[in-house]
Amino acid sequence: MTDDIHARTTANRLRLADLLDSLPECAWDSPTLCAGWSVRLMAAHLIQPMLIGFGRFFLASLRHRGDTAATIDALTRRIAQRERSELVAELRTHAGDRVDPPRVGPMGPFADSCIHLRDIARPLGLDADVPTGDWLTLLEHLTSPRPVPALLPPGRLDGLSLLAVDASWSSRSRIGGRRGEISGPAEALAMAVTGRRAALEDLSGPGVPTLEGRIPGA
Repeated sequence: MTDDIHARTTANRLRLADLLDSLPECAWDSPTLCAGWSVRLMAAHLIQPMLIGFGRFFLASLRHRGDTAATIDALTRRIAQRERSELVAELRTHAGDRVDPPRVGPMGPFADSCIHLRDIARPLGLDADVPTGDWLTLLEHLTSPRPVPALLPPGRLDGLSLLAVDASWSSRSRIGGRRGEISGPAEALAMAVTGRRAALEDLSGPGVPTLEGRIPGA
């Protein structure tokens, strides 16, 4: 399973490199679904885990008093000063790198490779996407008993069930019944569950208002 996740992460990073390479220069200053981050910053963030080892990250975090989000943002902005072509080339070069962050494992980078592609493509109105099977794998993880906390805050899915209308998948067997059901494309389900409010408009069902109220920025 781990080898498969790494292989799919590699494929998605190459998709991301293709997407970034296809964008006009002006699009690199466009906002993504990650608040405060442009496409350029997202490109830098995608290669940050492969360029900055745990030791360097730890030292950087000390300067930010252990604030992981602030550390990531600072490192990302430093890497983003590189030329656009270099950022894309680095992403291609390191696409196959195996990154297993502590307490996150390979699912973290895999989730990033799915979600961040759409973080870029959705605001630009582009169809670029990962395979539906990747979204289903991510949804299986998000609805598992112990999802990565950085991906899914505790309690966000309490009382809710998910139904993918573009695949034979639902979380009812684990979360229960039709109470609080939310239906929509697998991509939109995963994006909304991980905090992307823009994806809520692609969902329907009695559980949507509950989910919306649990996403910051409501």
